[in-house]
Amino acid sequence: MGDDATVRVMSERSPRSTSYSRVSLGIMAHSSEANLLGNVHGGEIMKLADSTAGAVAHRHSGGPAVTAAMDEMTFLAPVHVGDIIKTYSQVNWAGRSSMEIGVRVEAQPWGNAGDEPVHVASAYFVFVAIDEDGHPRPVPPLETETPGDVRRQREAEIRRAHRLARKAEIDRGREG
Repeated sequence: MGDDATVRVMSERSPRSTSYSRVSLGIMAHSSEANLLGNVHGGEIMKLADSTAGAVAHRHSGGPAVTAAMDEMTFLAPVHVGDIIKTYSQVNWAGRSSMEIGVRVEAQPWGNAGDEPVHVASAYFVFVAIDEDGHPRPVPPLETETPGDVRRQREAEIRRAHRLARKAEIDRGREG
């Protein structure tokens, strides 16, 4: 393997704590990101959430990881041009080569630092760690640290079971 940092992979599968790979990103919303209603387009928020989740997946897995699925994204409130958008993300669950990454999106009015940030969206992404040939590679197990981490891991396992059951049911329907 070369010296390129983008293809460095872990040689061991020692557990990684939930806090190890947490990432927060922030941007200020611009008018070029607005929809016809003058709010920030949901796709822009999805892109920021995916970028944040990708950074978390890379940190946890110790190398490249790609988005395999966006399991769910819920928009709770509009984001306005000029708002400061912040994302908070961590690994919720880790399997053999895949991980569920949860992302919380908050917005705060640009001109008023005293206003409490508003929870505007939540999303769950599935990432797969890949090697230099693009094949899945093992990821470290997840070590939970708080009761909230345990809850997120349990809920991620439920979402995974639903994804797998949905896929199996669709495949059965296509066979006959």
